[in-house]
Amino acid sequence: MRTKGTSWISPPQTLLVGSSSKKCETFERWHANHRKVRSIILVFMSNDVQKQYDRLDDVALILQRIKEVYAIPDRQTRYVATKEFFIAKMTEGSFVQEHGVKMLSLVEKLEDLKVGLDNDTYIDVILQLLPPSYDPSIVNFNMNGLEKSINELINLRWKRKKGKAKAKTVVVAKDAKSAPVAPVGVGKGKRKMGAQ
Repeated sequence: MRTKGTSWISPPQTLLVGSSSKKCETFERWHANHRKVRSIILVFMSNDVQKQYDRLDDVALILQRIKEVYAIPDRQTRYVATKEFFIAKMTEGSFVQEHGVKMLSLVEKLEDLKVGLDNDTYIDVILQLLPPSYDPSIVNFNMNGLEKSINELINLRWKRKKGKAKAKTVVVAKDAKSAPVAPVGVGKGKRKMGAQ
């Protein structure tokens, strides 16, 4: 018989003398079902493994030993799922919604495994895994203080930067006594700003 989760209750070994016919019938059915389950478990094992468990009569004991030997530890499962989440970089040119759906399924998997990351961390990682062409949208998202759930984040209209910028402007701090700083892209032989 099956109870909560994956634990099994073994059938009682004896029946009290003077038990009703209904209890006797239930006792016999329970043992017959127990033998069927044991046989099914053993049939699906390779011959080598079957020899190890053939001498055990109790289904609960067989299942416990199988779990001890063959089960993947929870720690390894969490490691694999977390690794998959943190390296799921979106490729340039693919659709952000498809990537978002993939990331959402990974987040749900991590939550099922009780990894313990909060919503903001999930969103930060998802944003970091977008390609550089989405940087302006990411800056907009972060600067506007948008508080969104992961589902809302995925459903946003994302705009990516078209083409690549030819020159980037760099902001440099300076003290009041020095001359103005030349913008990036000013090469040799060109006059510096403020130089006369």
